[in-house]
Amino acid sequence: MPNTDTGGTAGHDPLAGGGPVAAHPLTRAVLEIDEYAAELGWDQPARLFALVDTERLRAEQPELSEQLGLAEGERAAALTPVEQDEIPTGAPLDEFLATIAWPDVVVGCALTVERLMLPPSAEAQIPEGLDDAALASWVAGHPERQEVRMTVGVLRDGTRESAIRLREKDSPKEVLTGSDLVPGLAEALTATFEEE
Repeated sequence: MPNTDTGGTAGHDPLAGGGPVAAHPLTRAVLEIDEYAAELGWDQPARLFALVDTERLRAEQPELSEQLGLAEGERAAALTPVEQDEIPTGAPLDEFLATIAWPDVVVGCALTVERLMLPPSAEAQIPEGLDDAALASWVAGHPERQEVRMTVGVLRDGTRESAIRLREKDSPKEVLTGSDLVPGLAEALTATFEEE
């Protein structure tokens, strides 16, 4: 079951800061999580969120809804992000995600994670034969590297959305959104809903 400690994400309007317009509920949820992560600052661990249908949550779990600030009758987003327990730091993220199975009440999930990225022009410079640790070290030392926070959300039906925020342009107005910005992570999150 979801952790009730949402850190104040529920009911918060991420668009009040002038960020991108969110027409789809998943886009709105991803931007809400991005804004929540931005409030926590940089150099944070990855965070996993269950996405639940707000009206179903209100109907089936009124006490939890109240704890999350989703009082009946108040306007709320269609999807409510509920932060999960801390992600273990020892295991690779893809291995951890492969262990997740969601209850039926969860209609989607999202993950926010910080990474170093290189522009496409620098990718040709990557030395061949590096293992993951050596590659991470090489990227960390590259002068064109950029720190980014990626927030990726998926729904059970395969719908996906991403938000990317550069550390050097840390503003809601500078958040880039799109469904195919981080395809590998979106696929790993989608796999958490596949039946064995």
